[in-house]
Amino acid sequence: MIRLTVNPIAESATLMRRMGVVLGSIGVTALYSSLVLLRSLTGRLTRSRVDRYCRDWSALLLRLVRVDLRVRGDIPDFEDGRRYIILCSHASHYDIPLSFVALPGSIRMLAKKEMFAIPLLGPAMRAAEFPSVDRSNHERALADLQKARAMMESGIVLWAAPEGTRSPDGELGRFKKGCFHLALDTRAIIVPVGISGNERVLPARTWQINLGQRVDFCVGEPLDSRDYSREQLPELMAEVRRRIERERMRAAG
Repeated sequence: MIRLTVNPIAESATLMRRMGVVLGSIGVTALYSSLVLLRSLTGRLTRSRVDRYCRDWSALLLRLVRVDLRVRGDIPDFEDGRRYIILCSHASHYDIPLSFVALPGSIRMLAKKEMFAIPLLGPAMRAAEFPSVDRSNHERALADLQKARAMMESGIVLWAAPEGTRSPDGELGRFKKGCFHLALDTRAIIVPVGISGNERVLPARTWQINLGQRVDFCVGEPLDSRDYSREQLPELMAEVRRRIERERMRAAG
């Protein structure tokens, strides 16, 4: 088990501290977005540099809320030449930085197209090879998924939340099919991840921030999508859901 502890005394943040966390998070995000864009404009942006920026940015975000992160499970070798897609439970905005800190490799999030409209952050995500998906346009979504496939084939480890949106109560929501189609198309290894405690850091639909929360990040047994045909998509989704739920229960225990 890997453990990253940042002052794990749990407490509810005061209004001033919440403002500090929000402003600090915006500032850190703006800083690293600017670094990505500056290097991109000068032709000095490499994938390894982006990897480091993502992890440094994530570690600072977690430090602002003093997360007590514990990582469990066997992490695959993401540099073994196979394609990987991480499918993770999604109950908090902090799932992405938690994943960047907990896992190695060139991880990129499969993001909603709306995120690319955010000033500074959106252009930086494009420069850093974050794929987008336009779910409102079927043909565009297919093209976006093909681009994501090309990124995976070049060595990027894709991160996706099969629920598509944050769970309001920490429980697993209904899975969407897009990331499973991508896994089948790329013959990818699916790595199920369950996280527990992240929903307490910033509860859904609130601005209440709780500091020093313990968060357990559990990596489950990988699943080879090559063992499933397209007609077996429901079975693949059910098995991944079972494994993510199992890791969530292990994390909560």
